[in-house]
Amino acid sequence: MQATQSLRFSRKDSKKFFRTLNLRVNQYFKENKIQKTGNWKLYLKSLVMFSLLIAPYVLVLLLDISLWYKLPMCIVMGIGMAGVGMNVMHDGNHGSFSKYPWVNKLMGSSIYILAGNVFNWKVQHNLLHHTYTNIHGHDEDLEAGRVLRFSKHAKWLPHHKFQHFYSVLLYGLLTINWAIFTDFQQMKRYTARKLSYLNSKRPSLQWTGLVISKVVYFFIWLVIPMIFLNAPWWAILIGFVVMHYTAGLILSLVFQLAHVMEDAEMPKPDETGTMKNTWAIHQLLTTVNFSTKNRFVNWFTGGLNHQIEHHIFPHVSHIHYTHIGAIVKKTAKEFNLPYNEYKTTRSALLSHFKFLKQMGVQPS
Repeated sequence: MQATQSLRFSRKDSKKFFRTLNLRVNQYFKENKIQKTGNWKLYLKSLVMFSLLIAPYVLVLLLDISLWYKLPMCIVMGIGMAGVGMNVMHDGNHGSFSKYPWVNKLMGSSIYILAGNVFNWKVQHNLLHHTYTNIHGHDEDLEAGRVLRFSKHAKWLPHHKFQHFYSVLLYGLLTINWAIFTDFQQMKRYTARKLSYLNSKRPSLQWTGLVISKVVYFFIWLVIPMIFLNAPWWAILIGFVVMHYTAGLILSLVFQLAHVMEDAEMPKPDETGTMKNTWAIHQLLTTVNFSTKNRFVNWFTGGLNHQIEHHIFPHVSHIHYTHIGAIVKKTAKEFNLPYNEYKTTRSALLSHFKFLKQMGVQPS
């Protein structure tokens, strides 16, 4: 991938933290004779997630029942939508779902039935977020326009003092905004900046693919129901919004608990454009884990509650994070480095909204 601009990380790691950690993690896979990519457990879970998304959609179209009974099915579709995004699409676009590139490409392409775009996602997530984590002006995950303030380096506005109340209401709009506006804005911005990744197509083909995928997406999720269902258009639109709002709320909260937290640092480069720490140590300082002992959270979030492991080893499938997490934690402790984690999802949520309240206070 191409760098965004002249920002670099320190190369000074006198104690060889990342080298030591990398050797230990590689040794774990070698000793246990397992691949770093997914296995049957991931493939079975993927089937479950796709079923949660597709089965209710089919039932909504085929069952002749009250629309009130179909509304909960839209919620289930939203849960499935989030599940596919976190467990299938995410690993696929990191190249960690399978050892076969074509399988990764296929699973990564599931983003199109979630209303997203592979090119935009890889630039925004793989390039900008994973490289420049929590660096204001570089990591777009910290950008929320003028509505929310996620960093002390962002401009403060009077309405931010209430953001710890209204933020959760906006979080549910993530994917529907993604479907209608964000992809077009990102495509325009990224192609203008000539951002790309290995084997990405030329801009004209990216734009063509984006438009076609959006037409197909809205045809599947809105036009087909309007054709087959004996229901007013506004009822179908409500179901569509309910599905997206459910998915958006889940995804937003999971994402925010990784970086927009009290314990996550948001450092800036020095006057030469150099960060204080190496890239690996920077990931430790800017990333947070939560609820890693909870089997359901581990299973449903696709390991996104193990963000420290994911950020340092993005090409390792999330099904291995519980095991390598012990290695990362032990190594960080040996090198006197932080390993930020919250024992429960509840404590992480409280920290997130407490941090939002702090960011809403007018700077002195």
